[in-house]
Amino acid sequence: MNQVYKLIETLSKEECRNFKILLKRTNDSAERKDVALFDYARKYSSSSVNEDVFLKKFYPNDRNAFYRLKNRLLQDINKSLLFLHYNSNDYFATLNYIMLSKLFNEKSNFQLTFDYLLQAEKKAIKNEFFDLLDLIYNDLIILSIETVRFNPSPFIDRRKENRALLNVIQEVDNILASLTYKIKTTQNYNRGESNKLLQEDFYSLIEDKKIKQSKQLQFKVYHSISRILLQEHDFITLEAYLKKTYLQFSKNKLFTKSNHETKLQMLTYIVNSLFKNDKIEESLLYTEKLHDAMLEFDKYLYEKYLFYYYNSLVINYQVTDKQKAIDILNEAKSKKEIQVLPIYSLFIYLNLAVLYFDLGKFNQAKSSLVKLKQQDNFKNLDIVLQFKICIVELMIIHELNDIDLFDYQLKNLKKDFFTLKQVDINRDIDFVNLLEKMQLFSSKELKEAIISFLEKYKTNSEDDADIINYNHWLISKQKRGVI
Repeated sequence: MNQVYKLIETLSKEECRNFKILLKRTNDSAERKDVALFDYARKYSSSSVNEDVFLKKFYPNDRNAFYRLKNRLLQDINKSLLFLHYNSNDYFATLNYIMLSKLFNEKSNFQLTFDYLLQAEKKAIKNEFFDLLDLIYNDLIILSIETVRFNPSPFIDRRKENRALLNVIQEVDNILASLTYKIKTTQNYNRGESNKLLQEDFYSLIEDKKIKQSKQLQFKVYHSISRILLQEHDFITLEAYLKKTYLQFSKNKLFTKSNHETKLQMLTYIVNSLFKNDKIEESLLYTEKLHDAMLEFDKYLYEKYLFYYYNSLVINYQVTDKQKAIDILNEAKSKKEIQVLPIYSLFIYLNLAVLYFDLGKFNQAKSSLVKLKQQDNFKNLDIVLQFKICIVELMIIHELNDIDLFDYQLKNLKKDFFTLKQVDINRDIDFVNLLEKMQLFSSKELKEAIISFLEKYKTNSEDDADIINYNHWLISKQKRGVI
């Protein structure tokens, strides 16, 4: 059961602190084995925890007791998370009122049951939690069966009205899901019409004015349109749509704590779309708006989005000031909030390697990649991404003119990755073969091989997925007269 380790890996600093406080309230023993296991697991990624080390020290002769400890630790962490996030947003608060109503219903305290359900209803109506309203009205109607003190008639009418709204919302979900899938999977689909269909034609399917104006529906449509435009790589349309929608949502005061993550996500999307459209100054402006938003609601979701803030700075400064981008990455690397999730460190070292490569500091680039590959989570990365990282390593070694190391790494790369079945790596394989030719071919043969590669992939969109653009690198070497 590695679930407990995966759970521990995701915990924020605040969640860890809260868990420790709750444990102390039950038993403040300095030699608690559950605390020892928790602290041990925090030192490693979920995939690299060595249970035998812990067993040898604490349970050398009782493996079953260790499994019971793991299970108890999992349950205690779950309880602490629920306690900490009890009222962290309106949805949780509504759910908690419902749970309290069920608790008092079991106690046959029908008045308190009724009171809590009414509180849940009020909050659910305010936030358009139509799914929860269905549960609430169902419980209120059943409650009237238990006791004649409450008239079910108004709640029956409200349930019917809410069911009608809920059915439309669910149909909206069906339409959006089908449309999104069609756009993503159909090559001949008229993608230029997707934005219009979603924003205009889609709304015509919904007759109810209340639904059209629904906050929930507006957010659903936003999520769908943005995902589709991202899938299409239509950053020009995406930028315009996001900025307009963000302004509209802000003006109408749609953003609240319960949907704060949507606001942060939207700002992140705006930053990236502006960057893709070469609007660096404006992208940096929205990066600061992102940071300001991260401070709202007592820094709610601050830790989760800190990496994205740093990444927003880096992608822009890598264009205008590479050394500043390196300084930002080194600052990000030192943040405990980022160190908590090893995947962030992987991408920090990868970005450092690319930046050093761009600056011609190949030894530093090589060192960053070595640290990257030493990270516990490197082997958990997507296999194609691992392949592309190893190609970058080959490019660096080529620049350093270390022939022996190049041959050694090339041999390992072919052994580990050339048997992959993914169709989308053909270009990468061709590029590796070209790198090998750079070590072996004469100047004339090499030039012909490079021209052939550039011609073959001159219109291939796969270069967007290059860590270091193969075509640009080859062309730059040609211009410098290196090859």
